[in-house]
Amino acid sequence: MFIQVIQGRATNPAGIRSQMDRWKAELAPGVDGWLGSTGGVTDDGRFIAVVRFESEELARRNSDRPEQGAWWNETAMHLDEVSFHDSSRVHTYQGGGSDEAGFVQVIQGHTGDMERLAAVGRAQEELMAEQAPHVLGMTVAEHADRPGDFTQTVYFTSEQDARRFEREHPAESDPGMAELFSLMSDLRYFDLRDPWLDSPG
Repeated sequence: MFIQVIQGRATNPAGIRSQMDRWKAELAPGVDGWLGSTGGVTDDGRFIAVVRFESEELARRNSDRPEQGAWWNETAMHLDEVSFHDSSRVHTYQGGGSDEAGFVQVIQGHTGDMERLAAVGRAQEELMAEQAPHVLGMTVAEHADRPGDFTQTVYFTSEQDARRFEREHPAESDPGMAELFSLMSDLRYFDLRDPWLDSPG
């Protein structure tokens, strides 16, 4: 899997949403290898989109299409302070993204030991499947442009379920989760209460 993260300050959230809907209707049918997109605008006006492809080659092929460039030029008119992060190293849980999510939390941060972070995450998968059925899927994308930086996207059944689990199972009460958080720094959270979830078909 290959992931591209697009983010910025939303100057016109409705305009961005309209452009995302237009992309799905007009451009997506001609894209090879597109697996799905997750996006939205936070309460404080930050836009973020996590776009999943089968491979980097197919993602590049989409980016090189003239119609993609024209679409992006129109979309960028609704954004300020835009940045991109590409990732060919992606870790997934439960297959990755889920269009069934009622709430999505995107977390960006840094780790000094990505291999250990990934190993601890894999070790937690079975426990999460048993204790956290409200987590429908997850991706962790390592940023190619800044080694150690990552974007984690977590798909929940609902925000209510996610917050209840946080209260009942604080991270410090579980050694595995405590180690996970000890390996991460500079965490920034993007709560998407109205996530835009799209996939082929």
